[in-house]
Amino acid sequence: MVTLIKPFRGLRPAPGRAAEVAAPPYDVLSTDEARLRAAGKPWSFLHVSRPEIDLAADINPYDPSVYAKAAENIDAMLAAGVLKRDSAPCYYAYRLTLHTPAGKHEQTAHVQTGLVATASVACYSNNRIKKHEFTRPDKEDDRVRQIEATNAQTGPVLLAYPASATADALIDAIAQGKAAADVTADDGIRHQIWVLDDAERVDAITRCFDGMEALYIADGHHRSAAAARVAAARRQEDHEMPSDYFLSVLFPHHEMMILDYNRVVRDLHGMEKSALVGRLGETFTVEESKQRVKPAQPGEFGMYLAGQWYKLTIKAELIPADPVARLDVSLLSDHLLGPLLGITDLRRDKRIEFVGGIRGLGELERRVNSGEMAVAFALHPTRMDQLMAVADSNQVMPPKSTWFEPKLADGLVSHVLD
Repeated sequence: MVTLIKPFRGLRPAPGRAAEVAAPPYDVLSTDEARLRAAGKPWSFLHVSRPEIDLAADINPYDPSVYAKAAENIDAMLAAGVLKRDSAPCYYAYRLTLHTPAGKHEQTAHVQTGLVATASVACYSNNRIKKHEFTRPDKEDDRVRQIEATNAQTGPVLLAYPASATADALIDAIAQGKAAADVTADDGIRHQIWVLDDAERVDAITRCFDGMEALYIADGHHRSAAAARVAAARRQEDHEMPSDYFLSVLFPHHEMMILDYNRVVRDLHGMEKSALVGRLGETFTVEESKQRVKPAQPGEFGMYLAGQWYKLTIKAELIPADPVARLDVSLLSDHLLGPLLGITDLRRDKRIEFVGGIRGLGELERRVNSGEMAVAFALHPTRMDQLMAVADSNQVMPPKSTWFEPKLADGLVSHVLD
């Protein structure tokens, strides 16, 4: 029977080896950054997720030898006993803890606890697991080759589930006592994994999630699309295959944290500073600020231009009801980036770049002060309820709309497809 999620026999670091294995997600590091992070760490999962780091410096990361190296490296980890596979299907609780500055001398912890499971490709295909982004064929192809080479899904898809006190309680009940893996990464994020192999409790979780109307992809559209392609190629009519489900981590939507995803632009499209500020007054209220402007609510934007911060507030009558058009990333594009700065294609225009909010507003100042960029825009973070509304309307969000933190680690649990 097709269920929304299923337990699986996870491939995990052997006891005491998690700190050697855990690695940042494959898609947040360049090859050079991955090579630096993995230096002196022979069992880092980057040798599997970014195997080009073990080949010639000028290797094409999509060369067939790269995927062959990934298979060789994961086999070596198995042979050395660094990775082991659970003997029975399990669910796993995954807790992320991120300490963020709260005040001058304080820190506050953001904590989210989710479930590592495999999610149904059939439910992905019929939109019960909902999408909000387009995918690029070249990136899909890369993940397909990685899955086929290693015969495993090694990068989890980040999913959100709608508020469910029952699901929360079932997951929290797993995350008790000493964790099977407890790693604090070099970025300060703590990753903890607990294992649930009790058949009765496993079944209760399966039934709980199967009662949900939908799940939502937060991050990992290329991984899920690639998994669906592999499943289609391997599908057999007479029985279910492991590839009919894809590796996922599911968090309650109210615990997930989206940071701002800011924009920097290389030039003012032939305008002088005063002309740009004057034109902005047609659609925004414009206020100079002596401090950095971190937008406090939707519809507010910070702008850094020629050493000066401005607070921009879009006029209320310009905010439409459509769930995509009312997003701050859309309002900025539709009323400023496009008509004033001539940027209409966020995917291809080389004049614009994107800066994750984890880098702070100081990074926006640095990019402008260096002369590399002419102007920077700080945005209010997209909210989870906005993301879900877009997915429910079967629409897609503009590029670079969400920056999720904290990031999942690769290597703590993988899904083998045999």
